[in-house]
Amino acid sequence: MSDLLKIEKRGRVAIITFNNPPANTWTPESLRFLEQTVNELNEDKDNFALILTSESEKFFSAGADLNRFNHDDKAESFEFSLAFGEAFEALSNYQGVSIAAITGYAMGGGLEVALSCDVRICEEQSQMALPEAAVGLLPCGLGSQQLSWLVGEQWAKRMILLGERLKSDKALEIGLVSEVVPTGNALEKALELATKVEGQSPTSVRFCKELIMAGRSGNITDVYAKERELFVKLWDTKDQKEGVSAFIEKRKPEWKNA
Repeated sequence: MSDLLKIEKRGRVAIITFNNPPANTWTPESLRFLEQTVNELNEDKDNFALILTSESEKFFSAGADLNRFNHDDKAESFEFSLAFGEAFEALSNYQGVSIAAITGYAMGGGLEVALSCDVRICEEQSQMALPEAAVGLLPCGLGSQQLSWLVGEQWAKRMILLGERLKSDKALEIGLVSEVVPTGNALEKALELATKVEGQSPTSVRFCKELIMAGRSGNITDVYAKERELFVKLWDTKDQKEGVSAFIEKRKPEWKNA
């Protein structure tokens, strides 16, 4: 599947570039390859960050090709939806920091993959939507849940139930993205953000991300004890000792990711 998703590593940063022109649509095969890649990165102690992007200024990703849904085979539909769900759930659970560098249209599954990232930035020409209901479908790549959590119920309903498409300025206003950059600058900005990740303890990042994501389920107070538990658990790691020692010794830490 390297022809549909291009994988590149720059130091501690992995870059996945969508490469299925003209609209960078998903296939069950490319979704499974994404899931496999994320799982492999989780096992790589030298990987701290992951960037998802596109070389196209027009399309980040238009989601799924609707020709793949023009049939009566429910079993095939289930397998496709399962591929979406499991791939984007794996991405949501990625142990480093994931950054979506959105270029152009992010529609349907193209927006859902960005929603599964920790940080989203977009170029000024970008537009975002979950238009599935307009063709008798619904978001099946975690979109109905991720979008509601990130931007609130009102805007999730406007985008999903009314089919509203957002331009970059509105996406920034409602918090769907954290920054808008000029056309052609998304990857550069994402790499700049990824550099910040390298200054953080990877084990601390992993624990902090687990705590932040835990707030999405149950009562917020349920995680208070977990927060303290993970804080103490850091004392079992080399990175905790290295981080404190480096600060006291006024030097740059050398993270072990262990």
